Amino acid sequence: MSITILMSAPYMLPTIDRFKPVFEHYGIDLIQPEVHERLSEQEILRYAGQFDGAICGDDRYTEQVLQACLPRLKVISKWGTGIDSIDKGAADRLGIQVRRTPNAFSLPVADSVLGYILAFARRLPWMDATMKGGKWEKLLGRSLSECTLGVVGVGNVGKAVLHRARPFGMRLLGNDIVPIDPDFVLENDVEMTSLRDLLERADFVSINCDLNPTSHHLMNAETLGWMKKDAVLINTARGPIVDEPALIAALQSNRIAGAALDVFEVEPLPLDSPLLGMDQVMLAAHNSNASPAAWERVHWNTIRNLVEGLGMDLDRLPDFQRIGKL
Repeated sequence: MSITILMSAPYMLPTIDRFKPVFEHYGIDLIQPEVHERLSEQEILRYAGQFDGAICGDDRYTEQVLQACLPRLKVISKWGTGIDSIDKGAADRLGIQVRRTPNAFSLPVADSVLGYILAFARRLPWMDATMKGGKWEKLLGRSLSECTLGVVGVGNVGKAVLHRARPFGMRLLGNDIVPIDPDFVLENDVEMTSLRDLLERADFVSINCDLNPTSHHLMNAETLGWMKKDAVLINTARGPIVDEPALIAALQSNRIAGAALDVFEVEPLPLDSPLLGMDQVMLAAHNSNASPAAWERVHWNTIRNLVEGLGMDLDRLPDFQRIGKL
């Protein structure tokens, strides 16, 4: 039986032809479904039992799906870092490897967070819209040195956000459920504090934690109510960390001043979402990881993870990029 993989990573599919020589080199056949952002349980189940490995995005590999894919499925190679859409516990019990690229997009995501902070503090999109609307109006902005930034989740991305914010003179607050390296805290003058204290003091709140049972709807009606009325919430992590209806209510009632959202509870964001009509909200299509260099590194590491997980000859791995460019 030949080796077959289900290829559904949306960032790789548009340029899949450049990777096909690599798969051919290793004798791997591809199943390429049509993908709209991610595959659902039912969409994956159509191919159950037909593939030995998978290269995926945020596809829904639930326990039901994993069970149905046995005994062939040996490895799931996630394009990127987050594996919250994969039932890792079930995969471990069933002997299915789950591999990923840690720290894949920390730098571009952190850049995006700082971009949102600057945009809101200096009112750049609104000044542009005012001018293009024919008005000569001076909008009130703030210097970042006057602002406090609170980062919820001080992992790789959270650290990169804090590191970037420090040269602007921002006061820095951090919150995490695990201890953070004391050297990082001291070197970057970060005050680690409780979630409530952070939300009550921060002008900008950046969500940078993983999605897990402890963080699902971490930002809800109660916690949003702890934020300052002139504060802005930024979420570039995972949509379900924020209770979206509660956020919409907080924005509609002017309980908080604004939000910048790159991720949503339902993706793509439904066209009837009230968020689309809110002037105090900046939106993006789960795109804060945009970086050609980072994407390229993740493309090749995802293929490496797959080949290694299938138990193939690792001595050939250095040839990947050369083969892919033939």
